[in-house]
Amino acid sequence: MMKHRKTRLLAFLLTVPMLLTGCSGAPTTSSVAETEPVTEATTEPPTTEPPTTEPPTEAPVVLDRSMTLEEKIYQMFIVTPEALTGVSKVQSAGDSTKAALDERHVGGLIYFGDNLRSFGQTQDMLENTQDFALSDGGIGVFLAVDEEGGTIARCGEKLGTSQLEPMEVIGGRNNPQEAMEVGQTLGRTLSVLGFNLDFAPVADVNLNANNELGDRIFSSNPEVVGNMVENVVKGIQEQGTVAATLKHFPGLGAGDGNTHEDGTVIINRTLDQMREAEFVPFQRGIDAGADFVMITHAQVSGVGDGLPASLSPTVCTELLREELGFEGIVVTDSMQMGNITANYDAGEAAVLAIEAGADIILMPENLSEAVAGVQEAVESGRISENRINKSVKRILDEKKKLGIYERIEEETEEEEPTDGAE
Repeated sequence: MMKHRKTRLLAFLLTVPMLLTGCSGAPTTSSVAETEPVTEATTEPPTTEPPTTEPPTEAPVVLDRSMTLEEKIYQMFIVTPEALTGVSKVQSAGDSTKAALDERHVGGLIYFGDNLRSFGQTQDMLENTQDFALSDGGIGVFLAVDEEGGTIARCGEKLGTSQLEPMEVIGGRNNPQEAMEVGQTLGRTLSVLGFNLDFAPVADVNLNANNELGDRIFSSNPEVVGNMVENVVKGIQEQGTVAATLKHFPGLGAGDGNTHEDGTVIINRTLDQMREAEFVPFQRGIDAGADFVMITHAQVSGVGDGLPASLSPTVCTELLREELGFEGIVVTDSMQMGNITANYDAGEAAVLAIEAGADIILMPENLSEAVAGVQEAVESGRISENRINKSVKRILDEKKKLGIYERIEEETEEEEPTDGAE
């Protein structure tokens, strides 16, 4: 009995596919097609969506204070006090400085020898400038100077602060402790004066006797430069009140020209050559915790994009950020140098630098045009506002670290009234 049931069940199962084929409206033989009209299916066949190829959405960067787009953009510029105020030679900070900062609250100011007359005058000027920036809930400013020691020492030359030997001489001794003391001297001096950002040390390697830096470079040996740079950075930033800057990435020591004056300076080096030499001290400085890296305007032949390094995404993002792992603030060299002004207007240069990965534009040829150019690029969609937020967050985080993000109100005990006081 069971055997017969299995036989009938097997026969039924064998006929099911034939019955289903006859009802599907999709005959498999020509004879069926001739006797039965083809009818459209009453239900749509399942479809498979093609895989999406859109890039992943970038996580939004949220700032911890409300800022207009213009306010954010101004944070991305460091300029001279003359460019901010319109005064021909700034040696104090008064009504003109306060009014200018209220109107255009730039991220920072850079000072040169002509701004410095005496120790006390410099202290007063910088203190007042910072007070104006922080007033009414404002954000503090970077107060920057090129104080390398040796040949380039604005404060040492004008204010009689500690005189240091040329870096080439110091590098010749290759004494890490001495390099640490150089950094400590620079950091303490600048902090007492009121500066909080030092565009030093020079991390270039001396590979061409005709380069524009001369005795500002520690050595022709990458390891010696690395020793010096690592310890100078640690010394400058030891107190937590002054930030150090590695310059001039990806390296000017092999150059044969002057980026200040020449229309184009090309560094004829392959990337592999630079990895073996120029990148060594920059990596040491980054690992030591340098807060800033300054990008040169020279072109590097090995990059192959024909752009000044400061405008090159390969240099600023792929090499510095991704390969060397730098997470701090990327600042351009002065945008008033011939390598930029001979080839770009202020607005386009600023836009290209930000697209490349720069966080701060140093000394644009025209501040108003540069800010307008960046704002137009954001409003047109060429640069996303989230990209601006990324840089502004780095800038604000650094200002918090240096204690200049917002005014810290000192708590004072209420005095007991004296006899006869109301």
